[in-house]
Parts: sequence; C-alpha cells; structure tokens
Amino acid sequence: MRTKSFVRLDVGLKRIGVAVADSEVKIAVPFDTIEVDGNEIETIAEIIVREDADTVVIGYPRNQQGETTAQTGLVEQFAKKLEDVVETIVFQDESLTSVLAEEQLSAHKQSYSKADIDAQAAAIILQDYLEGK
Repeated sequence: MRTKSFVRLDVGLKRIGVAVADSEVKIAVPFDTIEVDGNEIETIAEIIVREDADTVVIGYPRNQQGETTAQTGLVEQFAKKLEDVVETIVFQDESLTSVLAEEQLSAHKQSYSKADIDAQAAAIILQDYLEGK
C-alpha cells in the first residue's frame, strides 16, 4: 500500500502555518509559514505537489463554546479554493493549539516568532489528526 502524505494548514489572515507528515511515520513536522499575499494558493499547490500529498488537513476554528466564528467562515471559503488542488480536504478542530504551540516553543528557551507559532500549531493539529485515524 502506498504511503499517504498529508499537508496541514493553519489558516490566518496574515499567515498560513504549514506542517507535513506521512501515514507511515505518523509524526507531524512544522514545515513553513506562507504569507497571505494573493499567491498563497499557488504556493500551497507547489507544496502539495512536492510532498506528493493527497490530503490537506485544515484547522477548523471554533469558540470556547464549540460554536463556529467569523474565522470559521473564512477558513471554509479558503478550503473551497483548494478543491481542485488536492484529492481530499478534511477539517480538524484547532482549539487552543496556538497556546499549546507557544508553550512548546518557549520550553526550548530560544527566541521564536509568530510564524514559528503558526507552523508549530499546524504540526500539533496534524498530529492530532494522525493520532485520531
């Protein structure tokens, strides 16, 4: 059976955190951060091709009561733009992943940026998805 590859996106208004993993190793790795500048779909398509990914996992934002938010609608619209780019798109709850990502990065006692947090959050969400399968 062919190893499946996954690309995970943490979609924001300014940046998109990216993580990658495959079905054999099942360890999500922070990959990159993409600036939202009008070229993000093309950049993501290039990553999908390079990683030979057949599944994109997109973080699904909700508020603390589990309800959808304005950001949820933006993420759903963004996902529609990827429908012709990848075979499968799935949503994964992203509740509190940015907080957890920042805690993990600060534990290393090295400086980090918001982009580092976004990429780490993407890895956390992808890891949650892989462990749930």
